[in-house]
Amino acid sequence: MQDQYDSLYNNFRWHVPEVFNIAWECCGKWARDPGRIALFHELESGEVHKWTFTELQRDANRLANALRARGVKRADRVAIILPQGPETIVAHVALYQMGAVAMPMSLLFGPEALEYRFINSAAVAVIADPAAVPAIAQVRDRCVDLVSVIVTSHHVPDLKGIHTLGWNALLAQQSAEFTAVETRADDAALLIYTSGTTGPPKGSFEAHR
Repeated sequence: MQDQYDSLYNNFRWHVPEVFNIAWECCGKWARDPGRIALFHELESGEVHKWTFTELQRDANRLANALRARGVKRADRVAIILPQGPETIVAHVALYQMGAVAMPMSLLFGPEALEYRFINSAAVAVIADPAAVPAIAQVRDRCVDLVSVIVTSHHVPDLKGIHTLGWNALLAQQSAEFTAVETRADDAALLIYTSGTTGPPKGSFEAHR
């Protein structure tokens, strides 16, 4: 028995195809079944909303179209500053299927932490909870690559000339059809920074596989 285990352990290999995309594997291929539930989201009020893979994919397609229309390209970095919820899933799926790089960040980050990561990554856009907007506003002028801020609420504040967009209105304007780009399994999908407690934060890329 031990010999069999050792053989399985030593000979195991992941069989990852050359063309591979997280968005398709995690959402796209399941979205073909309109009744398949992806998420139960409980609000602070106790109300529970159900989301299907089809609904998440639909919104991800719309967001991808909106980002592309605003110049976001393959390999561009886009910050995500959101709590856990449907919008977070939608943002990740949209970026992965575009071939862009998602950069998740904490809602607890202050202006200094945001500024360093925005500039160091050359982030071109940010998808943010309203709670993050005041900190973004303080550093916007120094983040020259940052072109668009998408806020997950109806209220869209002025950020000194930056293109600031509301979530619902933005998605409503876009097509629900989007053709995902072909990404290689080793293409970058995520950029994650260390906390920076022992020095400047360091970023590392994670691939689609």
